[in-house]
Amino acid sequence: MSSARREWQFSLAIAAISFILAFINLAPPGRDDGGRHAHAEVTAVDDQHVRSNQIVKTGFQVLRVELLSGPQKGQTMTVTNQLTGKLEFDELYAEGSPLLIEYGLEEGQPVHGMARGHYRLHWQGLLIGLYVVLLVLVAGVTGLKAALSFLFAAMVLWKLFFPLLLLGFAPVPTGLVIVAVLTAAVTFSVGGLNRRGLTTFIGSMLGVTLTCVLAVVFTESFRLNGAVRPFAESLLYSGYYDLRLTEIFIASVFIACSGAVMDLAMDVAASMEEIKLGNPDIGFFAHLGAGFRVGRAVVGTMTTTLLLAYSSSHIFMFMLVMAKGLPAANILNAPFVSAEILNILVGSFGLVTVAPFTAVVAALLYRSEKPTPAQLNA
Repeated sequence: MSSARREWQFSLAIAAISFILAFINLAPPGRDDGGRHAHAEVTAVDDQHVRSNQIVKTGFQVLRVELLSGPQKGQTMTVTNQLTGKLEFDELYAEGSPLLIEYGLEEGQPVHGMARGHYRLHWQGLLIGLYVVLLVLVAGVTGLKAALSFLFAAMVLWKLFFPLLLLGFAPVPTGLVIVAVLTAAVTFSVGGLNRRGLTTFIGSMLGVTLTCVLAVVFTESFRLNGAVRPFAESLLYSGYYDLRLTEIFIASVFIACSGAVMDLAMDVAASMEEIKLGNPDIGFFAHLGAGFRVGRAVVGTMTTTLLLAYSSSHIFMFMLVMAKGLPAANILNAPFVSAEILNILVGSFGLVTVAPFTAVVAALLYRSEKPTPAQLNA
């Protein structure tokens, strides 16, 4: 069987698994209130129950909406928009606003409607579609495989990893298994079912494993727990009192950097393959040295990747502590800041070490004398 045919079969298997996962529901029973959701448009607004206190608004809006989707399409109903006084959660609606609503049914009529935010799903779908088109235009078949890997990763996290955590599975080993599955799917789909894909997979997992070990050690040393993450406390109050928040935090550290680790491992693995193809007579140590030099070059630009990603996602938090005029020691020692420092530095350990790990693995896998291109891709 040719290499190309094997890779297409692998991609079809990934697509089939993604399709099956879409119909799997492992979430704990009894948590769904049976509410229906629909796209709606606001036709009238009553703000008389909204109370304003400077920039904070509390109370509720009463909205008259027309359903634009679902079995009750075309019907109108009254919807309540509850305001909590928190800007990150509250949204105000005006006449003509599109929104997502949740409602129940009584005698076939929609009742007890609640606003669930401005309707953004169509724009999200458009953005995803544009992303897939861009991938295909730029990378061709490889871009299509990358889009499939993206879909597979999203389905595995949403349909397997998150429900398994809610069901009480151990977060760290479960996270490692999930990362291994995702890494295999991505590296073998994009890199191919060959030594390049195998090199990327092994190098990536070595980097992720080191990150996991460091996360375990330094989370204990920093005296951190998973409650530093947003919504962790709310999750406990939702009835999941036995969740191991600290272990979930540890899993989030190595999962968050696994994508960048895969990217770096693929760069080094592809370079090592091209070096061997271009110079089949190169010796083991010369090949290994070339891999180290490639690794040093790519690591030089990747060391700030996690710093920029994490710091920009928490820009308001850092601005807040700075605006309060807190000393640097207070800021750095705060639990939530310490958690981000751990995230950045431990994740960076994985990024830096994956390059030499991958170079060593590649040098071992490509050590045969004078391989042909066909043999390299076997």
